[in-house]
Amino acid sequence: MRKKFLALALATCMVAGAVTGCGKSNDTGADTGASDTAADSSADTAADSSAASEDAVQNLINSTSGSVDLTVWASEEDQDFTQGVIDDFKAKYPDVTFNITLGAESESTAKDTVLADVEAAADVYTFAHDQINDLVNAGALQEVVSTYTYDVKTANVSTSVDAASVDGKLYAYPMTADNGYFMFYDSSVISDPSSLEAMMADADKAGKKIAIQFNNGWYLYSFFKAAGLDATLNEDGKTNSCNWNAEGGTDVCQAILEAVDSGIVVNMDDGTTVTGIQDGTVCAAINGIWNAQVASDAWGENYEAAKLPTMHIGGENGGDYQLSSYSGFKLVGVNPHSKNVGWSMLLAEYLTSEEVQTARFEARNLGPSNIAAASADAVQNDKAIAALAAQAPYSTPQVIGGNYWSPAETLGQILASGNPDNIDLQELLDTAVEGITAPVE
Repeated sequence: MRKKFLALALATCMVAGAVTGCGKSNDTGADTGASDTAADSSADTAADSSAASEDAVQNLINSTSGSVDLTVWASEEDQDFTQGVIDDFKAKYPDVTFNITLGAESESTAKDTVLADVEAAADVYTFAHDQINDLVNAGALQEVVSTYTYDVKTANVSTSVDAASVDGKLYAYPMTADNGYFMFYDSSVISDPSSLEAMMADADKAGKKIAIQFNNGWYLYSFFKAAGLDATLNEDGKTNSCNWNAEGGTDVCQAILEAVDSGIVVNMDDGTTVTGIQDGTVCAAINGIWNAQVASDAWGENYEAAKLPTMHIGGENGGDYQLSSYSGFKLVGVNPHSKNVGWSMLLAEYLTSEEVQTARFEARNLGPSNIAAASADAVQNDKAIAALAAQAPYSTPQVIGGNYWSPAETLGQILASGNPDNIDLQELLDTAVEGITAPVE
């Protein structure tokens, strides 16, 4: 891994004691005169800003006595890579004695483990972004009020920053931006992946199928959001708002029913999709990076990937709508109960920096959230990750309450079964919305 330390922090972010925020003390130390001076120097050059950033890190070093003890949690799959990053981090500061312990904790279960005992949890930990509301509400995430080596908000794609924020405040550091879905397809069959109707025509000629899992709220969301309808988490962090039963909702249902009724678009889960790709019956699928290699192996040089297509919604008086998607991100958080909050934040920055995100892609093929890292040729040449980047403008970070999933699955299953003549679509949507927005007991 490259060992080049980045120096791109804001000039106003100085540190005293454990950490002092940009214009906001975190009750861990008093402001320094240097911080006030930096704040008054709005016309500083880039070189001056870089120097101020180095001063911020130096202030942290100067305020440190004794060993810096930290615990880091990363996924089981990321252990070797993360240990290498930690070793590089320690090497950057040879005058500081570190005792950094790495533990294994899945991003998908991090919230439950942290909330079991927040004060005893790791100083720095990774987690899936849809856990952020519960973690913030429990006081388990340090707000990112200080930056040391780069501006987290401007360095990462905006959707990842949104996913790492609650009520406009940044609480975590984006690490990856590859947990979403897109369209991969066999280019020997599909000539135009921009339109679902064009894809269906090509698939029909070849006697093949297009796989879409309608009975899963993760994917079903795409079709309603495309028509301007939404399902979102309320401010209470538990209940949902949903307007799928508003005007246009029945048109979305009808479009899905017609696609399924064609016999070309087929409701398939992950396992069935993989089998269909491998046995040659499926020529395209809305799916994620986790199955991209399967498609690449099966279709060889004909494997291609693209953003989701448009879909015609609304019949003769309708139009072509760009399918939206949910997106997912992995984030790194800092525990506010850490005895070394400043060092925890600096380590979190490094774990999610451009150079480390680039190295993580090279080592594990995980898509960067960092804008510069994502623009590298190697990343852009990865078809799946490039397709996710193309889909990003039409994606929404997945933050939704638990009452969403079962009603959405039921709605999708009914639509996937076809038989449009015997379904009251408005009643179907009213029932689904009632379940999605139900109070949490």
